[in-house]
Amino acid sequence: MSEDPQRPALPDHLSIDPRSPHYVAAVFAHDIGILFNAKERMDVEEYCISEGWVKVPAGKTLDRKGKPLLIKIKGTVQAFYR
Repeated sequence: MSEDPQRPALPDHLSIDPRSPHYVAAVFAHDIGILFNAKERMDVEEYCISEGWVKVPAGKTLDRKGKPLLIKIKGTVQAFYR
């Protein structure tokens, strides 16, 4: 895929939680997609391409702080700009 000079490179590890050290605000200024095991996922909260995992919500379950409880799923991960 061709890189647009205005878009930052997608990091290896990215999270949508602003409190996470893996949050990059410049990336979220653009629309990104995640392919997990060759299927596009819309519910990914965090991913790591090199380690091959994504974190997704476990249904409607919440942790004690009111945030969705996340489960880690292993497989092939690809991130891309739409």
